[in-house]
Amino acid sequence: MTILKETNASCIKLEGDSDLVLEQTRRMTEAGIPVFAHLGLTPQSVHTLGGHRVQGKTESSQTKMIQKARELAEAGAFALLLEMIPEGLGKKITESISIPTIGIGAGRYTSGQVLVMQDVLGLNPDFTPKFLKKYGNLAEAVKTAANLYHKEVFKREFPSETNVF
Repeated sequence: MTILKETNASCIKLEGDSDLVLEQTRRMTEAGIPVFAHLGLTPQSVHTLGGHRVQGKTESSQTKMIQKARELAEAGAFALLLEMIPEGLGKKITESISIPTIGIGAGRYTSGQVLVMQDVLGLNPDFTPKFLKKYGNLAEAVKTAANLYHKEVFKREFPSETNVF
């Protein structure tokens, strides 16, 4: 509870489907700590998963992920983030558990959707996964503003008379 109080967080997000994560989920929820579970591509384990690749492509991996989703819900997770999985698997998981699912690259049939704000705004033009829709292209505007700021600071034009007390 201390971490929630000190950070003003409203929950803890736990990635993965290991027995340890299931036990942590169970213990935290029993202690009154809300847990948001995360399956599929789990960024903190991306290197052990073989990189940024779609997860749950085989029938056996789908069966396992559906079972792990059920176990996480039973352990007390209040919601489940599904990342970079086939759309059909996202639908099956959503239909098989009683908690909401949030998709990021998990298709149209999850309970809700999420994208990272920097990606939505187009701040990294080199990041273009299939699931991402960019709603803006701010990378060039940010670069221009940062360069102008740097130039003015270097030339000692900023701060100017209007920017000091």
